[in-house]
Formats: sequence, structure tokens, C-alpha cells
Amino acid sequence: MAGGSLKKSAKPVAQADAGPTLLAGGNPQVAKADGDAPVQAYLAAMPGWKREVGQRLDAIVARAAPDVRKAVRWNSPFYGVAGWGWFLSVHCVTKYVKVAFLRGAALSPVPPGESKQKEVRYLHIHEGEPIDEELVASWVRQAAALPGAECF
Repeated sequence: MAGGSLKKSAKPVAQADAGPTLLAGGNPQVAKADGDAPVQAYLAAMPGWKREVGQRLDAIVARAAPDVRKAVRWNSPFYGVAGWGWFLSVHCVTKYVKVAFLRGAALSPVPPGESKQKEVRYLHIHEGEPIDEELVASWVRQAAALPGAECF
């Protein structure tokens, strides 16, 4: 063929109605953005049982911290308080939903999952496990009252 070649694209073209791509562990790929809408898009794209967990966590956070600021960063919803920074994020992992309390070491009781980062603590929610909504709400209220992370 004169003047060019016909190569197939290495990346498939996304369908407009296909929704977010799922990354490793079933984590939805949602563009960085501020506000409730991108967080709701992430939650709606969470696969299977993880969607209900994500939606329940979002509702707990909204009740426990009514002035919460929401955003998506690094394909994860983040929750914070204006002027204080981010205090919590949610991420899909293959076998559980990871809830990261960015200043979790300062909470009482301390969330159970340790991190390589000194201040961060995790709560891992596996399929079929009940969520202790009162405890999570307590952690959210405590975390929202602490200076958060403003590194992003």
C-alpha cells in the first residue's frame, strides 16, 4: 500500500457504554476527579459483592462525617474534610475491599490491618463478613477530626 501501513491498534477501543475498566483485583479504573459523582461511578463499577460493601461504606462515611469531601485519586475513592485533608480511602483487592484509614494509628481502637506506613491502618472486608457499622462510624468520626493527608 502506498504511503502507509495498516496496523491494528495495540489497545482496544473502549465502548462508550462499557463503563470503567476493571484493573487488577477488580479495582475500577475511574479518572481522577473531585466530588460525589466520580466516587459513585467507582462504587457502581465495583464487581459483585464488593459493590454493596463499597456503597455501605460510602453511606457510613456520609452519615458519620456529613461535611465529607469526596474525590477519586489513583483509582480509589478518597474521603476528607476541607482544610484538614484526606482521612480514608477504599480500594478493591482480589479477595477483599481494603479500607485505609490514613491516620489510623491514632484511632481507638486501632483498626486491625498494619501498613508499611507508620500512621496508616487498614480494615479488610472479605465476602460474607459483617461490617461493624458502629465501629466503622466511630473510626470515621475520629479520623475526620484529625489532620489528614494532603499529599495529593
